[in-house]
Amino acid sequence: MFTHATFPLGPFVPYEHNPILRPRGGTWESANLYNPAALVVDEEVVLLYRAHAEDIVSHIGLARSSDGLHFEREAEPILSPSEDYERYGCEDPRIAYIDGTFYLTYTGWDRHSAQLCLATSTDLHDWTKHGPMFESFDTFATVDPRGFNWSKAGAIVPVRMQGKWWMYFGEGAIYWATSDDLIHWTPGTPDTEPMYSPTPGSFDADLVEIGTSPVLTENGLLVMLTNGATRVINPDGSVEVDYRCGQIAIDPDNPTKVLARLQEPWLKPQTFEDRNGLVSNVTFVEGLVQFQGRWLAYYGQSDTTLAVAVHDPARPWGATLGS
Repeated sequence: MFTHATFPLGPFVPYEHNPILRPRGGTWESANLYNPAALVVDEEVVLLYRAHAEDIVSHIGLARSSDGLHFEREAEPILSPSEDYERYGCEDPRIAYIDGTFYLTYTGWDRHSAQLCLATSTDLHDWTKHGPMFESFDTFATVDPRGFNWSKAGAIVPVRMQGKWWMYFGEGAIYWATSDDLIHWTPGTPDTEPMYSPTPGSFDADLVEIGTSPVLTENGLLVMLTNGATRVINPDGSVEVDYRCGQIAIDPDNPTKVLARLQEPWLKPQTFEDRNGLVSNVTFVEGLVQFQGRWLAYYGQSDTTLAVAVHDPARPWGATLGS
């Protein structure tokens, strides 16, 4: 999967020239561009990112880079709404590459239900949509129940564990599911029994969500970057959120239990772009690659621009994050 990983993974330092991708006028991505999946293909970093115009109907675009920092994007989206369950957006992709096939999980949004969906491709351009993955599942069931299908965020583990394929998913709380064929998935528990929930009094006190696909550490643990949020309700009834990035570790021999969590966020809103946008005070990670000797974590800034944070393994954990 990857090499020379440890838990916790880091420190990550935000790139001094962030944002690395911004909206561009007069196009399908003219208003907001954020929340990318990432992988390495043919010695390039490939980002599959969410973007939209003023209509806030999201599509997924593709950009490539030879250094992981400077990207050239394709003119047209590679995945767009075509079905009723996603008519208002294909959102927040995560991706895994297994045996010649790309498995893309994303959120189908119809302005009522946010449903975890699956699409597959062998070339990143021609996609087969397999539809919503979990009917009648609410990943907020124990946190802030929606009362209807809400199953965002899915990260597929790109190797078998215990003879099956595994996926960790959920916004609100985190759950697990298994599959024999990578297409049909079965949740391991009801939505009332998450494997990981928000931690009271912490940076993820109100919400946790899977961020990136897992990586295998040198001592055999799976590490995933996560997203966590706290909420403040103002006297006028308005809600302010603060999204920060954490990490959890899982033992592949006991993949239904979180062994450890990072006690403090490795990334939090710091810059103007992190603090101002469509949804302010958000650093939201969805892409992680190891490339040219460094770890690159790609994240959305306030649902408006796209940034990267860099970890050089030669730096000891505990070094101060840049701004």
